[in-house]
Formats: sequence, structure tokens, C-alpha cells
Amino acid sequence: MLLSYLVPVALVVLLIAASIRILPEYKRGVVFFLGRYQTVKGPGLVIVIPAIQKMQVVDLRVITMDVPEQDVISQDNVTVKVNAVLYFRVIDPEKAIIQVENFTQATSQLAQTTLRSVLGKHDLDEMLSERDKLNDDIQEILDAQTDAWGIKVANVEIKHVDLDESMIRAIARQAEAERERRAKVIHAEGELQASRKLVEAANVMQENSAALQLRYLQTMSDMSNKNASTIFFPLPMDIMEAFKDMKAKHIPTSDTPKDDA
Repeated sequence: MLLSYLVPVALVVLLIAASIRILPEYKRGVVFFLGRYQTVKGPGLVIVIPAIQKMQVVDLRVITMDVPEQDVISQDNVTVKVNAVLYFRVIDPEKAIIQVENFTQATSQLAQTTLRSVLGKHDLDEMLSERDKLNDDIQEILDAQTDAWGIKVANVEIKHVDLDESMIRAIARQAEAERERRAKVIHAEGELQASRKLVEAANVMQENSAALQLRYLQTMSDMSNKNASTIFFPLPMDIMEAFKDMKAKHIPTSDTPKDDA
């Protein structure tokens, strides 16, 4: 008689134990009643009646997914290998379970095709120099297309853009040529500025003889401070002009031989 009471009680206890689920804060349960969507439950204690209700648990935390390496042909017909990392999370558990069979796999496939499509519209220089812009473009496209699945794409980061060895050498030669060009431009600009300053200084000295004399004295002072065995003394310009005038007028000097009487 006691056994007839214990068996139903044991069955009820087992049924209750099988019905109790505990979901953490970062998970939700999508509950189906006899195959039809009923509600989303959690977090905390959840009761699911076996054989009548079924619950699929969805993680709401950000999922980090590595996008496999893709062969991409750029707009300037350069073949590169590109891989990326994708950050996304489920914001609507109902859509993530009902609208798509496997939202993780579907998001991965969509990320691969979008990566090839977006990068194929840009040339190699843009892939290497405008990576932030490309990341934003891919993120916006993925976020718009996965919205129907209840998924929010938070960020996309292109990790590597790998080139062939021949292309790497060509880029290195291009960078070296660019550095040489910039160095020549800077040197030419410096020469131009220096020549302009020299012209300005010459004009000042030409208009002001005192400035020319000061420059002459400064040069003499600089020469006297150098430890040299031989020192050349430049003649002032006015003395040189006097000699030129004497030669032009054929004025005899003390060194000019005199004719015998």
C-alpha cells in the first residue's frame, strides 16, 4: 500500500526536477510549446515541462569569430590574402532561433562574402592605408544584413593583408623611390631659400657700404680665431676698385719702369 503512494510521489519529484532550469544573467531561453513559439525566458529559475515544452538557450555575450583567410582580387588586379576578426552578439533571441537555422555559421559565411565584395572594390594602396574606413564599411553592411536575424555586429577588424614576395619587393622599391624624391625636394627647397637670403644680403650690402665693412671685419675676426698656418687676407673692395681705376687710366705707379732720358 505504501509503495502505491511512493511511486506517484517519486514521479512528480522527478518531473519537477526535470522541469527546473537555471539560466545565468547572460543567457536567455527560447521556449516552444508543442512546436510553436511561446516566449523567451530567463535569467534565473525557469520551468520547462518535459515532452510538452522545449527550450533553446541563447548566449547574449559578444562572440569573437575569426573570418577565414580569403583570396581577394583588388581593383588594380592584385591578388592578396586577407583575414579578419568579427565581434557580434545576439540582441533578439527569438529571431536568432526562428529566422535562421544556425546564426553563428550564417554570420560567418556572410562575413566572408562581404569581405571579398568590399575589398574587391578598392585598390591595394587603399587596403593598406585606409584599413579603418574599410572596417567601418564592412561592419555597416554586416550589421544591416544580420538585423533580421536579431544579431548586432559591433566591430570588424581586418587582421592581415598578405602579398606575394614579388609584390612586397615592388612596394619596397616604390617606398624607397618616394623617400628619395622627398629628400631631393627638401634639399631643393633649402637651396632656394638659401639663395634668396644671399640675394637679400647682397642687396643690403650693395646699398649700405657700412654693412659691407662690418661683414669684412667679421670675416677677419673669424679667420683669426682659426688655428691655421697660412692666413689669406682679403683686400677691401674699395682698394680693389682703386687698382682697377689705375689700370684703366694707365696711371704709373712706383713699380712702373721709367723711360731713360
